[in-house]
Amino acid sequence: MPVADDVIRCSFCSRTAHEVTSMVAGPEVYICDRCIHDASGIVRGDLQAYVPPAPTAGGGRRQVPGRPRRMTPREIKGKLDEHVIGQDIAKRTLSVAVYNHYKRIEAQDYLHAYDDVELEKSNILLLGPSGTGKTLLARTLAKVLDVPFSIADATALTEAGYVGEDVESILSHLLQAADYDVERAERGIIYVDEVDKLSRRGDNASITRDVSGEGVQQALLKMLEGTVAGVPPKGGRKHPEQSLVQFDTRNVLFICGGAFDGLAPQIARRLSRGQIGFSLDGDGLSRTVDAADPTLFRHAEPDDLLRYGLIPELIGRLPVLTALDALTPPDLRRILTEPKNALVRQYQKLFAMDGVDLVLDEDALDAVVDRAMALKTGARGLRSVLEQAMLDLMFEAPDTRAGAVCRIGAATVTDGAPPVYEERKATA
Repeated sequence: MPVADDVIRCSFCSRTAHEVTSMVAGPEVYICDRCIHDASGIVRGDLQAYVPPAPTAGGGRRQVPGRPRRMTPREIKGKLDEHVIGQDIAKRTLSVAVYNHYKRIEAQDYLHAYDDVELEKSNILLLGPSGTGKTLLARTLAKVLDVPFSIADATALTEAGYVGEDVESILSHLLQAADYDVERAERGIIYVDEVDKLSRRGDNASITRDVSGEGVQQALLKMLEGTVAGVPPKGGRKHPEQSLVQFDTRNVLFICGGAFDGLAPQIARRLSRGQIGFSLDGDGLSRTVDAADPTLFRHAEPDDLLRYGLIPELIGRLPVLTALDALTPPDLRRILTEPKNALVRQYQKLFAMDGVDLVLDEDALDAVVDRAMALKTGARGLRSVLEQAMLDLMFEAPDTRAGAVCRIGAATVTDGAPPVYEERKATA
């Protein structure tokens, strides 16, 4: 018994309260400061002696007891493959970046054997035309990760003191995503969308302040590299009487994305040679690169971003450049039917709620792809075409006889012809 004859004793070593400096009390138990010191030394020694688990016979790694299992890059990419068609280079890059982000966190918490090596984060810049899946990749990551995740829009940011949002507001969004747990938020991931809209208005310095372009780039520098920023916990603008949360961004992984409209012709001009005179093929004297090449963004270099309007300091803090290819007709065709959240499946579910089975013929899917390619808005064009083609059908669906099959052909998509209604076949 810890208490005998009105003398408080440690439940572990039986020392009395007079023999130790302090005693911590619990429910009918006590522990002295000496036992606490000894226990902490044992735990500290176990952590310092920890080494990464060796690969198992199956090629994986043994699970460390008491710690959540970390997804491998292959598993992360597999989750992305379920929702995003193509873009293997970008998915591999994001998977490795997220995996290394977890390892950086573990290196600080557990891997004391590597204290002599400081692991730095590698922020990512996603380049790709509009509608190729940059934001979709970011949203899908948010579903599969165990770290707080936030998506910020760079177009709303301005320098402090001007109309718009302060740069620190993107940290407020991450703090809210972490349920205001600062420690968790400091190890999260932020996706900054439309970062190309922050480009400078020209190569020459302007006589007026560029408060929503270069000014925001300058404000982002320290945040990307790592700093302690004062963040309004509820968002909004700072004011002198407001209490701020100190937010350390050293362990926050930043993923920036942008369409960079106009960058493809610039890359094509750089890659092309001998633009004056005849264009010869195969002799190495001249080469002309097509600006409409869907894989052109793969050849982007920091110099191209510098000419586009990003400042050198920002480019240096986004060391990993990865490109998303422009979508081709076969890609759009697969997007319609293959992903878990495919558009055709969404419309079939909407019609099924009204008791109608929706069927799109192969020629109808091809017609949707052709019209979407003409819009030149990437995968977003698919929904625009389908919404227009389905408007009258969805208007009539609630009044359609339950159990009917609505079959759509190419004429319905291109000319607005009425669909064919059939009886649902009885299942055996």
